Amino acid sequence: MHIAVAGNIGSGKTSLTELLAHHFGWEAHFEDVEDNPYLADFYEDMTRWSFNLQVYFLKSRFSSVQEIRNTGKTVIQDRTIYEDAYIFAPNLFDMGLMSRRDYDNYESLFEVMSNMVQPPDLLIYLRASIPTLVEQIQMRGRDYENNIRLDYLKRLNERYEAWIDKYTKGKLLIIDANKIDFIKNKSDLSMIIDKVNAELNGLF
Repeated sequence: MHIAVAGNIGSGKTSLTELLAHHFGWEAHFEDVEDNPYLADFYEDMTRWSFNLQVYFLKSRFSSVQEIRNTGKTVIQDRTIYEDAYIFAPNLFDMGLMSRRDYDNYESLFEVMSNMVQPPDLLIYLRASIPTLVEQIQMRGRDYENNIRLDYLKRLNERYEAWIDKYTKGKLLIIDANKIDFIKNKSDLSMIIDKVNAELNGLF
């Protein structure tokens, strides 16, 4: 089984992935951040590195989904292949940070790759406001994220909401990350665990 956690930068995807993997005994697959050769350069010069970054993520997540489906295990994944195509890449194009030529090329690559992978059995979406995202980004203190602009986060949030509103590829669980603290509060984590159990076991 394949469970995926989606959400904007700083929404808590990695933490929730870790906690759910530990609780259920699932294998966790995380977004390749520390070893990403383009990420720091991208935040310094988005126009120059946007296409390179998106292609790297597309390749990385395509490989992850193939690996997940071939393991025969239940795996929970930090971020999905769809977020790059429906949120990050079109946002970069609309902001003038990716050329039409590169964006069309990226879309063609995604179309081919997406037809070769299965969607997650359950998608968990962490909904978070801009203040919540900023607070959590500052708390984790990654140097390359210091230059992220508020308008960039806002645009991403709007695209996330539009994508989730039309998501029909499988089961969907929306968690409001503004009103809970599943890292420090065990009852909040238990609430999420109960909801995940209900979705996977078809209780509602």
